[in-house]
Amino acid sequence: MKEKGNIILKVKEQNELMKFLIENLPGKNRNNIKSLLKNKQVLVDRVPVSQFNHVIEPGQEIMITRARLQEKEIKGIKIVYEDEYLVAVEKASGILSIATDKEREKTAYNMVKNYVKSRNPLEKLFIVHRLDRETSGVMIFAKTEEMQQILQTNWQDMVLERIYVAVVEGKVEKNSDTIISYLKENSAMVTFSSEKEIEGSKKAITHYTVLNRSRGFSLVEAKIETGRKNQIRVHMQTLGHSVVGDKKYGATTNPLGRLGLHAKSIVFKHPKTGKVLSFQTGIPVKFLSMFKKKEFKK
Repeated sequence: MKEKGNIILKVKEQNELMKFLIENLPGKNRNNIKSLLKNKQVLVDRVPVSQFNHVIEPGQEIMITRARLQEKEIKGIKIVYEDEYLVAVEKASGILSIATDKEREKTAYNMVKNYVKSRNPLEKLFIVHRLDRETSGVMIFAKTEEMQQILQTNWQDMVLERIYVAVVEGKVEKNSDTIISYLKENSAMVTFSSEKEIEGSKKAITHYTVLNRSRGFSLVEAKIETGRKNQIRVHMQTLGHSVVGDKKYGATTNPLGRLGLHAKSIVFKHPKTGKVLSFQTGIPVKFLSMFKKKEFKK
């Protein structure tokens, strides 16, 4: 069956996607089908699937599209992973995670929602976690309310690793260390740090490693055990090395023209499949340009 030039196939019995496609696309060889999967031209119930061994069930609909998925149309958002349960994206600096009273349209949530609905009007999207407006990097969205609740309720157990990179003011003395404190937000919406637990505070743990140093700045990798609001920004301030561009938490310089913080990677256990997924993004070129390449530690 064809719909606007796209091939539509109905699944009659449980099978692996690759085997099903080989059996039902006699004009395509294995390499042709691999290319279709890689280019996200194979949709299961209108959701792109690229895994060869993805299990399909009776009653599902398989669509083979003529055109490759045009991800570049989403300005400021890059799709890094998608399945029927989740969407992972890389958000650019300057884009809100979700709407505020002042901005309702240009948000990561709206952009990704429009992206998934453009292929399936019945598709929904749910926020799982947030990044600050000026922080770039990896974000995860859920496609069902059930998936959202599972992830949010079990976030600390499912997320195995979260790594950020930051450009901070001054030369950080120690090559690596761990910062442990208690964080609490005051009435002015500013988070402050305390060495001792106080009422309403939450324990925050940040492990950092210095990747590079220049005359007046350091490039730091921060691995967080806890995901408290503004955690890295506050911990860098308490260390005496505020994130550049972060006037809210003590920065006096802004050489990047943005907040020098990027969510580089996230590793977590998929709630449905149990597989460990790792979403990686590169360190922003602007960050690296402030440091000599020969000194950079990967």
